[in-house]
Amino acid sequence: MLLDTNALLWVYYDSARLGADARDRIAGASHVCFSSVSTMEIVIKHTLGRLDKPGGERFPEVFHRSGLQELVFTSAHASAMERFPALHRHDPFDRMLVAQASQERLPFLTSDATLLALGEEWIHDARL
Repeated sequence: MLLDTNALLWVYYDSARLGADARDRIAGASHVCFSSVSTMEIVIKHTLGRLDKPGGERFPEVFHRSGLQELVFTSAHASAMERFPALHRHDPFDRMLVAQASQERLPFLTSDATLLALGEEWIHDARL
C-alpha cells in the first residue's frame, strides 16, 4: 500500500481523520509505503511555513522508525504519469504518487476528491 501525503501525515499523527476502513486496510497490508515524493512535498510546504516537519530534526527518518517503507520515485514512475490524462493539470505531487501506485500495483490511500473520482478500484478513501 502507498500512502498519499495527507494519509501519511494522518497515520504518523494518529489523526482522527483517518477512517476505520483505512486503518483496517493499513493493518492488513503486507507492507505500507511512503514516497520520496511525499518527503519532497512536506519539505516544500515546511519551507513555505505551511507545515511542521513530522519528527522535527528526525525527519524523514521518523517514517522508517514507524515501520513504513520508502518508495523512491523513478523514471518508470514518471513515465506512468501519462496513464492519467485527467490529472495533467492537477497537483504534480498527486500525479506522481498516483503514477507510483499504478506502476508498482499498490493500493493507494488518499482523501483527494480528484484522485478518488478517477474511479480506480485500487484508490481508496482515507477518510472512510
